[in-house]
Amino acid sequence: MKNINLIISTLCLLVLGACTIDEQFDPNAPSVSAILSEAEPNELDLLVYGAEARMRTAWDTYITSTGTIARELYIFNADPRNTEDLLGKEGRSLDNNTFYLTAPWGTRYQVVKNVNLLLEALPNAQGASEAELAGYRGYARTVKALMFLQELMRLNDNGIRVDVADPENLGPFVSKADAFTEIFSLLDDAYDDLQGAEFHFALSAGYAGGFDTPEGYAEFNRAIAARAATYAQQYDNALSYLEDSFLDLDGDITVGPEMIFSTASGDVLNPVFKIPGQSGDQIIVHDSYIEDIREGDMRLSKFRPRVDATSQDGLNGTHETALYESALSSIDIIRNEELILIYAEASIQEGSLDDAVTALNVIRNAHGLGDYDGDVNRDALIDEMLYNRRYSFWAEGHRMFDLRRYGLLNADNLSIDRPGDQVFQQFPIPLNENQ
Repeated sequence: MKNINLIISTLCLLVLGACTIDEQFDPNAPSVSAILSEAEPNELDLLVYGAEARMRTAWDTYITSTGTIARELYIFNADPRNTEDLLGKEGRSLDNNTFYLTAPWGTRYQVVKNVNLLLEALPNAQGASEAELAGYRGYARTVKALMFLQELMRLNDNGIRVDVADPENLGPFVSKADAFTEIFSLLDDAYDDLQGAEFHFALSAGYAGGFDTPEGYAEFNRAIAARAATYAQQYDNALSYLEDSFLDLDGDITVGPEMIFSTASGDVLNPVFKIPGQSGDQIIVHDSYIEDIREGDMRLSKFRPRVDATSQDGLNGTHETALYESALSSIDIIRNEELILIYAEASIQEGSLDDAVTALNVIRNAHGLGDYDGDVNRDALIDEMLYNRRYSFWAEGHRMFDLRRYGLLNADNLSIDRPGDQVFQQFPIPLNENQ
């Protein structure tokens, strides 16, 4: 199984701006015009590998910016914007032209441009079978939907662009509802594409365990659709999507596609890993996570006690991240644990409380808590579900959206550690989008 760094060529990274694409000329690689007019399968494969590689870029900024707003963590480093802007210090607003907004936005849309180029090249491709063309479409549309979903959840009611195929004629920002409609359409079309498809390309080892085949990738597609339906609060649809996903109440909760990293030339390391005990550039666990965790909950191992407590800009912390063992540790894209908790949440919302308890017990027992013995009613089970999502997905990019979904992303529910700090609901539209 190849590493993703194998073929990160000029072609893979043609997409140089959030909503622009420039043609590159390389005597050893095909031009954009050649790709669009007569691409062969090996050239189409490059676009797949480039998209998979680029998905990892700025993931640390995505995690830490949303996690800071949700009071999961603090970033203690040399950049004051991490402890000022993101926390609304002394009335500050989120900047619409700085790294915590533009880095994730730009890279998500670079991936979109990669897969748009792939989709545009398919009608004129040479030498690929119909089944292989369907495989490319299924891959591209799934990735495109995932990128849109990630940015929609950050910008929320500000909406996103979904029509960016023509860089000279960009579509408008669409509403949150319309963006979800496009995301589900992409995912459903991709799922149809994957039925009977073949993959000419070989996905990285992050998709081992069966997710590197059209059949397994289709299950991944349905898992992403279930996540999207949960975020959209379409719980009946979430349950329907789960039926064709890799949800397994009796299976390994860690199973699922991953982003992988290596020390190979041209590749990158896990950007969320931090060296233990360092005084600067450290992800500090919000103290509330240490205070609120239940006795016996083995997820406490995600947090490493510091020899000496640390502080910066009036903020304090006794623990730092221990989420990843090394700079080579993989990062989950989605795993069975999330699908089980989606099943629990959707079951609660749809009134199937016994099913929800069954699912919650899977997660509780996996982390040393034993079976649930609290009240079996909607409110109590929502609290239990949110507790488990809180600790299962610490620093994985969910907490801000989970709190917002339940009206809890506010100062009444979160610890405000400095007088005057604020809790933001969403990120602004980037300045360079010229709305």
